[in-house]
Amino acid sequence: MMNRMITANLAHRPLRSAISIIAVALEVTLILLIVGLALGLLNDSRQRQAGIGADVIVMPPGSSVIVGLTGAPMPIKVADVVAKVPHVITVAPVITQVSTSHNLEVIAGIDLKSYEALRPFHYLKGGPFQGPNDVMVDNIFADANHVRPGQTIQILNHPFRVCAIVESGKGARKFLPLSTLQDLMGAQGKASVLYVKLDSPSYAEQVASDIKKIPGMEQYVALSMSYYLSMMTTSSYPGVAQFIDFVIVISVIIGFLVIFQAMYTAVMERTREIGILKSLGASKLYIVNVILRETLLLAIGGIIAGILFSLGARLGIDHRSTLRVVVTGGWILRASGIAVVGAMLGALYPAYRAAQKDPIDALAYE
Repeated sequence: MMNRMITANLAHRPLRSAISIIAVALEVTLILLIVGLALGLLNDSRQRQAGIGADVIVMPPGSSVIVGLTGAPMPIKVADVVAKVPHVITVAPVITQVSTSHNLEVIAGIDLKSYEALRPFHYLKGGPFQGPNDVMVDNIFADANHVRPGQTIQILNHPFRVCAIVESGKGARKFLPLSTLQDLMGAQGKASVLYVKLDSPSYAEQVASDIKKIPGMEQYVALSMSYYLSMMTTSSYPGVAQFIDFVIVISVIIGFLVIFQAMYTAVMERTREIGILKSLGASKLYIVNVILRETLLLAIGGIIAGILFSLGARLGIDHRSTLRVVVTGGWILRASGIAVVGAMLGALYPAYRAAQKDPIDALAYE
């Protein structure tokens, strides 16, 4: 009986119910998409670093955990020093440059021979560099921007011919010859990072320790790739965890205010109805239960709509850009819980006001 009354009340005010559901859906969507973008960028970066095929990574002193934000302060001759360490079979110097022309992206300048010695590229179309003004792009960038081999694209305000489309997962999405990017950055003879391949990954920790014992290398960052990848978490990226918390707080406030307004107005409009219920013997707890159940039903509808919208938006973003969005089951549960808590908090005061109404005054209300 109560459930039928609740659904009838919501159906009697379809516009207000729809607005409440949309507000909760917006709350859920904000959380899932913003968190999904942060996790997607992080996971994508981790997977692409793992796909390079290195066992040890060497970066200049004071380097950020984010490859690409260190510039090019390391002499490339350091690679010759690292190459002499036991168990090292390949050292690939890479220079990186961050571009913000369209999306925030890291462009890699590579020595193709040593970089492919780590793990070869999988060429989907085209082939290796033929000249200094060639660029290789991965298939995700090519699909999102409708790029094909032979086409000219702008990178750092310079035209480059696309010589190949390679399978994603090898570090960057755009690869230039090492010397070309060095010239563009005015960093001849410099590198941002060294990727080191060993005769056995089991020596990674030992080799990283040996590199830091070399005179003059004590302040350099030398890590096993497995340890480096384990550090790539939201807490390691400056401001990411705080940003996610801020988004959650804003989302809860949105859900709280809209539900509060909707349920408070509903209680005021149903004063006489509440008086009839109380005159028939309905307790305060019963009245509160009715209001909270209505709120829960609205929240569930909003959660379902928010999840569906988030999944649809993820497909669109993945298809039309190089950004990756990760919507996990764990965050769906968290977003759902946050939405329910926010909605219930918004309904508490209206429910309290409804329960406190005097049945005589309520019946006399016009």
